[in-house]
Amino acid sequence: MPTYDYRCEANGQVYEVQHPMALSPKTWGELRAACSLAEDASIPDAAPVTKLLGASGVVSSRALKNPEPPACARGGCAGNCV
Repeated sequence: MPTYDYRCEANGQVYEVQHPMALSPKTWGELRAACSLAEDASIPDAAPVTKLLGASGVVSSRALKNPEPPACARGGCAGNCV
């Protein structure tokens, strides 16, 4: 499951949260309910959250020391690639 960083607008803190990609919470209460986060009395449910931009874990073939693209990228899958 992907990890996202959210800033709570009520207290300015940044929190790392795991949730499905389809989730787009607008308030801390929505985020807490969807992710089973621990209750924090200092953050009201109505407090808005801001999703922060983060880098994803993309791995290139060069990082794996494999200069060749995957078989599907070379046309070696006989058209069975999705």
